[in-house]
Amino acid sequence: MIFSNSFHSQAPSKNALILTGGGARAAYQIGVLKAIASQLPRNQKSPFKVICGTSAGAINAVSMACYASCFHLGVKKTEWVWKNFKTSQVYDCNWLNVFGYLAKNYISKYQKSQINRATSLLNNHPLSVLLSELVDFKRIDRNILSGHLDAISISASSYTDGDSISFFQSSHSDEWRRAKRRGVKTVLTSRHLMASAAIPLVFPCVKIGDQFFGDGSIHQLSPLSPAIHLGADKILIIGVEQPKLDNHIKDPEFHPNSATITGHLLDTIFTDSLNADIERMNRINATLDHTSEQKAGLKKVESLLINPSRSFNAIASKHYHSMPSAIRFLLRIAGITADSESALISYLMFEKPFTRELIELGYQDGLDRIDEILTFLELNH
Repeated sequence: MIFSNSFHSQAPSKNALILTGGGARAAYQIGVLKAIASQLPRNQKSPFKVICGTSAGAINAVSMACYASCFHLGVKKTEWVWKNFKTSQVYDCNWLNVFGYLAKNYISKYQKSQINRATSLLNNHPLSVLLSELVDFKRIDRNILSGHLDAISISASSYTDGDSISFFQSSHSDEWRRAKRRGVKTVLTSRHLMASAAIPLVFPCVKIGDQFFGDGSIHQLSPLSPAIHLGADKILIIGVEQPKLDNHIKDPEFHPNSATITGHLLDTIFTDSLNADIERMNRINATLDHTSEQKAGLKKVESLLINPSRSFNAIASKHYHSMPSAIRFLLRIAGITADSESALISYLMFEKPFTRELIELGYQDGLDRIDEILTFLELNH
């Protein structure tokens, strides 16, 4: 499903890509990008001068920024990782490590020292190792200096002051400060990615400087803000909000259990602020129809939002038994089984049968709207 808000612009537009969070659901984003790449020449540079990512979307964003000089290559390399994912590459999932980590968390509550305290359900140290092996952050700087990329932004939430921080790398953009959000110019590292992808309570927070950070979606009241501050005229947003009605799932439970409620809370964190921000931008654009941009101190920004046509929850339930046994046991303790309506499964299922189906879903959704996407990005002429 696609929502668009279009305004004609004669000058060449600066296209931005926003990739939202959602754990393993972010595999869907690569499918949509694959559909776009299939319509472009193989040596085409990235059509996005600005790339912004949050949570798992931040990892995709950095990967695409590393290959801004060749869009096809960026999509191909990122797709290969998602198509061959194993849960063990993201977080510890064998019996000894899972329950040893939980025991450490429990025992630490009775210790005076808080050093090395486990503060999450799962230990995602394997993801840190994977990122250090796969991501060459020096390529980002080279792509910015060569003009293939203007800026990349990674959003994280500060547990210290409650602000949404957009860590960005750019050769010309300035830092910004607004209510509860800031843009901080820096050289991106794997720690920024780990912080942005630290789903609350599930993965541990990350210390950067003198502050602790968690998943970028938590305090992100204005997900469009980084792209706009970095100069975007058009924003393609690949989200992970599921359709309200889906024939592939059962009727909802009459009394939602704790697992169902947890899934709803995660869905709220990852999707609601984006919808509100798009609505706010639409109102600003409508206001600018009746006054000059110069007088208002604002500018119109076009947007195109792509969300999945099918429920991730239903797909995840189908692949439930591909998850490691220790994780399934942990989920059962929380009341989550293959038949549960909880969205938590789709966030944690980093297994290739699931991620490959999401990539294919994104690819088909992208092809279904490819003419609209290419027109929006001004790539069809």
